[in-house]
Amino acid sequence: MTKEKKQEYTLKITRANKSQMVEILYEILEEYLMDAKNSYDNNDKDGFHDYIIKATAVIKELNQSINWESDLARRFFSIYIYFQKELALADIYFDINRVEIIMRLVGKFKKTYEEVSKIDTSEPVMKNTETMYAGLTYGKESLVVHINGDRNRGYSV
Repeated sequence: MTKEKKQEYTLKITRANKSQMVEILYEILEEYLMDAKNSYDNNDKDGFHDYIIKATAVIKELNQSINWESDLARRFFSIYIYFQKELALADIYFDINRVEIIMRLVGKFKKTYEEVSKIDTSEPVMKNTETMYAGLTYGKESLVVHINGDRNRGYSV
């Protein structure tokens, strides 16, 4: 994942409500799985391993975000355990087929959360974040991020 993409996700996270946070995690997971696939295509075993580890960390985060008050939670927990197991096997055997199966499933889950996010009108999870504005400057095709003057940078959840 590029530095610019990480900055984009950081900004999205500061503005996201609970549903959007899960959607963002799925997006990040897709990025890491795609990076693993690209590493596989280039026969880069070390890169493949690194991206599998990063994807697994995102899945662990998804696992921790489960709302256990829901009956659906146990199903998600089982699915995330399956993802972790398959990624571990993909890593051990340098097997892209397992990664591609997970990529398809993650894509379906992400689409579901995109729909949920559209109807979720709850407040952002993070409070007291800085307002950021992005726009083109006088430089040719350069993008500069301007930060609001409020310097109280403490985040609260």
